[in-house]
Amino acid sequence: MPFTTIDPRTALIVIDLQKGIATLPPQELARPAIANAVKLIETFRANRRPVVLVNVVGGAPGRIDRTSSGDRPADWAELLPELGFAPDDIRLSKKTWGAFTGTGLDARLRDLGVTGVVVSGIATSRGVESTARFAHELGYNVALPVDAMADIDPEAHRRSVGLTFPWIAETGTTDELIALIK
Repeated sequence: MPFTTIDPRTALIVIDLQKGIATLPPQELARPAIANAVKLIETFRANRRPVVLVNVVGGAPGRIDRTSSGDRPADWAELLPELGFAPDDIRLSKKTWGAFTGTGLDARLRDLGVTGVVVSGIATSRGVESTARFAHELGYNVALPVDAMADIDPEAHRRSVGLTFPWIAETGTTDELIALIK
């Protein structure tokens, strides 16, 4: 279903497009998602809308069945260089899947008068979905350009897009979203 509208005060939240994460999904899925996220970043900056660049630097506390093992390279948490950085961008590091938990993001967006968010990044079924769910619960109007996200597991991506996203957001493509912003 295409987007119906975008709030005048909408922020873009880009999840975990960092060196250690962007290489995990199949690259034929990750590369176009990253390129579309860059298009969104450029559009939001050109239209003076807030851009939030998020990286993950740890994990939530608590016992889990699956853990990542091994040492991470020193540049693992560095954002991809193609994202660039503008002085007005908000940069956040998180230790959970979602960008709102423990980061102060909600307060920063409220201070800017933001009423809607666009969420993109990697991984669809983890960081993107968790951030979108929390944004929806906080009362933001959520838009999800499904071609600006990818997942390590293509089936998990399909399930998020088909089963969860329609209940928490409007979905569409990067180009449809850009057309509404311009």
